[in-house]
Amino acid sequence: MALNLRQKQTSLIVRMLNLNQAPSTASSLSSTENEEEIYKILIMDSFCRSILSPLIRVNDLRKHGVTLYLPIEKPRQPVPGVPAVYFVRATPENIDLVAKDAAAPLYDSFHLNFSSSLPRPLLDRLAAQTVQTDSAARISKLYDQYLEFISLEESLFSLGQADTYLQLNDPKAGDQEIEAMIEKIVSGIFCVLATLGVVPVIRCARGGPAEMVASALDTRLRDHLISKPNLFTESGGLATSFQRPVLCIFDRNFELSVGIQHDWSYRPLVHDILGLKLNRVNMPPGNATKSYELDDSDSFWAANSWSPFPKVAEEIELQLKAYKQDVDEVNRRTGGQGGVEFEGTDLIGNTKHLMNAVNSLPELTERKNVIDKHTNIATVLLGQIKERSLDGFCDCESDMLAKGSVDKSVLLSLLKGKGTKEDKLRLAITYLLSFESPVPSELEMIEAALKESEVDISAYQYVKRIKSLNASFASSSSVASRSNIVDWAEKLYGQSISAVTAGVKNLLSAGRQLALTRTVDTLMEAKPGTEVDSYLLFDPRAPRAGSGAQFRGPFRDAIVFMIGGGNYVEYRSLMELAESSQPAKHVVYGTTEILNGKEFVDQLAALGKKMGFGAAATVNPDFKTTKHFAAQVNGIFSLN
Repeated sequence: MALNLRQKQTSLIVRMLNLNQAPSTASSLSSTENEEEIYKILIMDSFCRSILSPLIRVNDLRKHGVTLYLPIEKPRQPVPGVPAVYFVRATPENIDLVAKDAAAPLYDSFHLNFSSSLPRPLLDRLAAQTVQTDSAARISKLYDQYLEFISLEESLFSLGQADTYLQLNDPKAGDQEIEAMIEKIVSGIFCVLATLGVVPVIRCARGGPAEMVASALDTRLRDHLISKPNLFTESGGLATSFQRPVLCIFDRNFELSVGIQHDWSYRPLVHDILGLKLNRVNMPPGNATKSYELDDSDSFWAANSWSPFPKVAEEIELQLKAYKQDVDEVNRRTGGQGGVEFEGTDLIGNTKHLMNAVNSLPELTERKNVIDKHTNIATVLLGQIKERSLDGFCDCESDMLAKGSVDKSVLLSLLKGKGTKEDKLRLAITYLLSFESPVPSELEMIEAALKESEVDISAYQYVKRIKSLNASFASSSSVASRSNIVDWAEKLYGQSISAVTAGVKNLLSAGRQLALTRTVDTLMEAKPGTEVDSYLLFDPRAPRAGSGAQFRGPFRDAIVFMIGGGNYVEYRSLMELAESSQPAKHVVYGTTEILNGKEFVDQLAALGKKMGFGAAATVNPDFKTTKHFAAQVNGIFSLN
């Protein structure tokens, strides 16, 4: 069973653009006698534009009869006699805008498509407003599309939910805010499963957001499966145990350092330096081209995006050399013989060469465009690497995480030398996460260097404080004291507390396989007596009572979902697992949002400030009492 998420989402969007008919059916209808092709206007909100951006280009829209696409948020002029396809989220604001457009009326008919499902209160709201303005008849169709996620690649998706880590870990967040965020994540994952047409077996660690999401998703799926028919009815043949995928849900705190460290591969570097968003990068001011698309349609990107940057630079040179040789060959074959007249056979041969040259021009032009694109991108990356000494940061962090050791002189020179403030902060936090018990004198040295560089250490202090709280109470023999902070920590961080303190020097194995990848591999193999035996199992198709009917694997397909922000380093590691496995495995990686190191550290810094840390904060801030602080957060993040 192939989990072709991007392909399935694209086909559903194409169907939506054809007024929710199969394209072939729409085509046959439009070709009937005395009937012209149906031209439409597409209306979207900002989030749904993000959904379409990596999948559908402007030319593709025109192929499906979309002559104009407009944002719902901005004022629009009436276009009489034309149907409008709306693709928007189910929000009160969008419902009000749709009702206002229908009352105007801006268009002839309205085909409403909601990215998830339309709740009954919002449906009633739409009905009331359209009845009041006598415009209900203009609403032609209304569909719940369950497409509220962004497919970036065949095996990569994002829910596009910003600042999830910050919101879930905010010590000031109330129960209702946490529950609303969990429900939002569950709704996004449900859309992914509905699009794939699969009901997975769900595995997660105990405690924290991962368990909360897994439990709520299990309930959502069970409730939906009661009704017949349902979104998964057509996929009933895939429901047998050996064909179902496993959904592995993790919290970002399971492996903090991966979201912070620098990486030397081409794709993570592009994401880190240029900010890869929706498969597009925006170039710095001064470049002739403002932005580039980077996806599987770019052959160079597909072949080299995971390569180390020096190898990418070499490959660009090789491809440029090959391109020049091919151009010279074309010129040689079509250049004639210095004005000498051709005989008949020569003329025919030369004409053949000219035809071949003309046919090869589009391919040569495309190759040149790709080479120019990656030459420009690599030039910007190289400038940043030299200016910020990024190779040094990568090497130092790799040594700490993989070997559990660090050259103090190198570490100190990086903290005091080149690099942005964020680079130095990320290095310091990586050091903090790499050692179970950092040497106090080294910590003082690092903090002094950060202060000398005028770095805001809110994020550093936040991670340090969480480690300190766990270390203090995890070793406590008092059950009473543990019931406060440790229970809170487990609920808030799940596996993270152990990951933060349990010697992340073992984070990377000899093959540089991430802890996340090793855990996913173990969950897919489902061998007893492993470290994942304690992981919770939810099977929405099994009876609630008892676990005898629950299927534990092994699995050939997996969906790995990271709550709180994912990254391309984890994605690459999971793809390597799938490619190297025998027999072959298929893994889809999803996350609430894809973050680079700076973006993730910004969320850590915001949390640090909420906990009372700041740029001028002391190394050990004075809480009134640790017990009082623990009791506060324990109440805020209770799972009940």
